[in-house]
Amino acid sequence: MLKQQHQAFAILLSLVDSLVAASACYAAWMLRRMLIEGFWPQSWENYFKEPMVISAVPLTILLMWAFGLYKPRRDHSSIIGESLQILKATMIATASLIVVLWAFGNDELIGGKGYGPATIMGMTVDAGRLQFGLLAIGLPLFLTIHRVIFRLTLRQIRKRGRNLRHVAIVGTGRLGRIVCQTLDRNSWTGIHVKYFVDHSDQAFHQTCLGRPVLGGISDLQRVLESDPVDAVYLAIPNRRAAIMPRVLKSLDRFALDVRIVPDVQPRYLPQRMVLGELDGMPILSYRESPTTGLGGITKRIVDVAGASLGLVLLMPLLVLIGLIVRRTSPGPMIFKQRRVSLGGQTFKIYKFRTMYHVADEAGPAMWTKRDDSRVTPIGRWLRKTSLDELPQLLNVVKGQMSLVGPRPERPELINRFREDWRGYMLRQHVRAGMTGWAQVQGLRGDTSLRKRLQYDLFYVRNWSLGFDMKILWLTIFRGFVNKNAH
Repeated sequence: MLKQQHQAFAILLSLVDSLVAASACYAAWMLRRMLIEGFWPQSWENYFKEPMVISAVPLTILLMWAFGLYKPRRDHSSIIGESLQILKATMIATASLIVVLWAFGNDELIGGKGYGPATIMGMTVDAGRLQFGLLAIGLPLFLTIHRVIFRLTLRQIRKRGRNLRHVAIVGTGRLGRIVCQTLDRNSWTGIHVKYFVDHSDQAFHQTCLGRPVLGGISDLQRVLESDPVDAVYLAIPNRRAAIMPRVLKSLDRFALDVRIVPDVQPRYLPQRMVLGELDGMPILSYRESPTTGLGGITKRIVDVAGASLGLVLLMPLLVLIGLIVRRTSPGPMIFKQRRVSLGGQTFKIYKFRTMYHVADEAGPAMWTKRDDSRVTPIGRWLRKTSLDELPQLLNVVKGQMSLVGPRPERPELINRFREDWRGYMLRQHVRAGMTGWAQVQGLRGDTSLRKRLQYDLFYVRNWSLGFDMKILWLTIFRGFVNKNAH
């Protein structure tokens, strides 16, 4: 749920940035009109064409996504750093517009044809160059002012106790106290320390800096289950560094963000992890969702477009299969079952009913066996061809699943697997998918869980849009009919 809120917030912010960028485009165009032409155009088309909104705004927003300006920035945020990133993005955007102007022609793109150059501050410039120069100044200026106001307003809201993100600190020693005091001192982040967990096996104090200490390391899983938080900060001192693997193993059972505050100098930290800093305090990001930012938004756009197109093209087939299922055995056409997706959120997955009784499909958490007597004749064919899963296109449109990702499991199975398989909960860092890397490798049905988990974790750790396209392509040849599907 938290990751979905981050993505919704990023989309909303990008829309506001689009309006601000469009305002900069119109401001530059209006100044050019007043200084050179001296009148407004008669044709309504010029009001859309001449300000360069159609080309400048999408390019600017795309580059801002690429520069990470829509990622959550609570504990490693800097207004100056963000302003510099905006400047870089807009500089590249304006440089790209130069290429567009050169390719399509200055007069054809922004008008100004037939009007002589004007002398402004001792410089002779024509309409197009003047507008472009004003835009190059106005675009970063407008966006920077907007973001500064936005960040300062958001910080004030968070200081007043709104828009909070609750976290737990593991470690009650010097380092843990430094983390808590640093977060308290920077209340604008909206990160609220809810409680502590002692870095010893048992807690020796009931409170720490006014927060409750709910247990020791041996109680960590119980505490997180009874009192969930959005993230965990590990502030374990060097003398207890040996317990870190055990702590991380315990946290693998939970779909939450994990931040490590090392008791070492930043130059000694592994380079593969993402290192942030808050008020001089280094924060090592041990685990984060790979689909945040521009990549995640692009993946979602591909999901919606692909699923919508699939529903339109396959609608006759869906209706036909539904009627056959209904006519060949009693019961509903569509079977619904609780599954788990992004961030551990549960949803109801849609499938064509393939068994004689709904109770059979909703029964004990186990996989269907080959030649299972509960499966109907038409259901056996649907399972072998994977056509029973086509209704999941609706789950994709609703944002509960993706076209590509680890296959969703039932909550009961996840509770069992997360105890036995380390890293299993990393699968919940991305949306569950209709197809996945494990599926196109033939790992379906009653196959090795260990191998499936290895392929799923490989997908999560190496995710890219290109990887998704590869899996979708392989699904055409390997993903439907499979000897292990039954």
